[in-house]
Amino acid sequence: MKQSRFLVTGMLALTACVSLQGCSTPNNAVINNTNNYQGKLVLTGSSTVAPLVAEIAKRFETEHSGVRVDVQSGGSSRGITDARQGTVDIGMVSRALKSEEKDLKAFSIARDGVTVILNKDNPVKSLTDKQIVDIYTGKITNWRSVGGKDETITVVNKAEGRSTLELFTDYFKLKNTDIKPQVVIGENQQGIKTVAGNANAIGYVSIGSAEHGAEDGVAIKLLPVNGIAATTANVQNGTFPISRPLNLVTKTQPQGLAKEFIDFAESQQVSDIVKKQNFVLVSK
Repeated sequence: MKQSRFLVTGMLALTACVSLQGCSTPNNAVINNTNNYQGKLVLTGSSTVAPLVAEIAKRFETEHSGVRVDVQSGGSSRGITDARQGTVDIGMVSRALKSEEKDLKAFSIARDGVTVILNKDNPVKSLTDKQIVDIYTGKITNWRSVGGKDETITVVNKAEGRSTLELFTDYFKLKNTDIKPQVVIGENQQGIKTVAGNANAIGYVSIGSAEHGAEDGVAIKLLPVNGIAATTANVQNGTFPISRPLNLVTKTQPQGLAKEFIDFAESQQVSDIVKKQNFVLVSK
């Protein structure tokens, strides 16, 4: 996936600054007498949502003279916390809001799924839900036990605070403390890179990110879940069992520049960007 102007900082946090300036705390935008917005928006949160929003932000900047949009990831939990504390204009969250988060305002800009990925050279074509649970809890440690080679399985798990982890554990009825990983990653791209570089690894990531990577020649393959192929089309038609909304969230009802950006991100003006990144359009 092309992520121009992205600055990778550390193993668990990717910072995307869609600006010629550095990232900073949010400042209030103003509208001048010629109806041009001036100012900066800061968004933080989900690493699934961040690349999509970064591309939307580039287009938004070209159509709004004087505006700069900084997009920083770090996980959905960060997006919730930063939006609630008012340290950013908009949070990014790749799941539905929980009951205790209903004080925030959520705006869906796309949908996505989560699936298990293997290295492209792994001969295993599918795993049952029980086999996935047994692999992640350490009951199965060799690929030979599930029809693969006589090789030790490398379990790749997501870090705390990632909504992908929450969806994975919720679907498979696991607690994160039950999982026995050899590798813990943050960003989807880190998970994809890890599995692509290790023939014996297993991970789980955004379907949109994985599909996009596979189409670009990255050495991974997406496994079906419960017999349903992990594709954007199956997320679209509602048959894939692990799916989620990709949300922008705000502390209060958005106004001014924040409202303008959210309206833009929800509009048909960016539908081509959503499709290009292998996410599903939201019906309005």
